[in-house]
Amino acid sequence: MLLKNDLLYYPAQERTVRILWIDSAASVAYTFDVGAKGAHPEIAQLQSLHADLGARRAQLMLVDPYAARGDPSLLPARHRQVRDRAWAVVQDLIADEPAIYQARHRGRMVMAQSALHGISHPSIYRYLRRYWERGQHPDTLLPDYKNSGAPGKTRGSSAGVKRGRPRKAGGHPGLNADDGIRRTFHAAVARYSAMHTQFSRRGAYRQMIEDFFDPDQADRLPTFGQFNYWIAKDAPGAGASA
Repeated sequence: MLLKNDLLYYPAQERTVRILWIDSAASVAYTFDVGAKGAHPEIAQLQSLHADLGARRAQLMLVDPYAARGDPSLLPARHRQVRDRAWAVVQDLIADEPAIYQARHRGRMVMAQSALHGISHPSIYRYLRRYWERGQHPDTLLPDYKNSGAPGKTRGSSAGVKRGRPRKAGGHPGLNADDGIRRTFHAAVARYSAMHTQFSRRGAYRQMIEDFFDPDQADRLPTFGQFNYWIAKDAPGAGASA
């Protein structure tokens, strides 16, 4: 099942698209080519996107390399002010779905916001593209968002060095739960929660392995213990059901 903000990578075209919106019937989606200069949302049949995945023409990306990360409270006040000014322009536009994804409606909406806020059309389109490319939340509008991470609250990992206590005899060493793996954990929790009314950590873990990993490569899989630890540490509201 595909969800809003999922990223699909097409190796043959070296192209990555983000799903911006899916209709209530799970029939039609709007996507955005995150690598194309001057890209605009495009309509797509959800069945076609699923077919691309099934035929391996596309791959569901494990982690989101475009997403805004870090703690905005650690940034200079001027950066947050830039975000807030941009968000004041964008929030009314993106609230009108799916009209904002349709070129004819979008042009009129941008003109209205331009007059209201005294901001040029190109600036508003730049805000929208940044918002769509980076994951669709206000912090995507922060300047220099890639450099906004909080300094070392969690120990880093080194190549070939596994953090934590060793496994019992007979088990594979597992993976280091680096930032990329932890983001995959968070994505798995969000995806499972979107598809199920009751949260189950084991259910979310099994679904994550199916969606994002190759179950046949046991030595390349995160353990349930790692998953359970990090979602409790990073997202304590994820639920207590096993």
